[in-house]
Amino acid sequence: MLSNTCKYAVRSVIYLALHQEEGRKIGIKQISKDLDIPTPFLGKILQTLAKQKVLLSNKGPHGGFSLAMDASEITLLDIVKIIDGLDVFENCMIGMNTCKSAHEEGRPCPVHEQFCEVRRKMYSLFEEESIGNIVNKIESKEDYYLL
Repeated sequence: MLSNTCKYAVRSVIYLALHQEEGRKIGIKQISKDLDIPTPFLGKILQTLAKQKVLLSNKGPHGGFSLAMDASEITLLDIVKIIDGLDVFENCMIGMNTCKSAHEEGRPCPVHEQFCEVRRKMYSLFEEESIGNIVNKIESKEDYYLL
């Protein structure tokens, strides 16, 4: 349901939250290597997040990226909005138009009602789940590996 770009963005923000130390910036090459994401592609993603003030970006030999706010203040929905937009919560599962517009015209798809509930639950999850909470869950499981 989410684009690969959005998945990479979420993974990158989680990575930065896991490795965040006071004032420490992590270089794009290190993030790219550790997450196995092509550097130029990752650079565009991280710059987009920096422009939206989710990340801080510094250039130069000691530059890199870090979170612009506490990880508990960043939700999955914040990242999805920035990277993919909210279409994932409105698009019809099997049609060409959004379920919203098809429904308003009295022509919802055959699975419209069932999928509406899935979208509502997904939106609620993304809205409530913070990066900080995800990091806490990761740190409490020794066998869990982000990469």
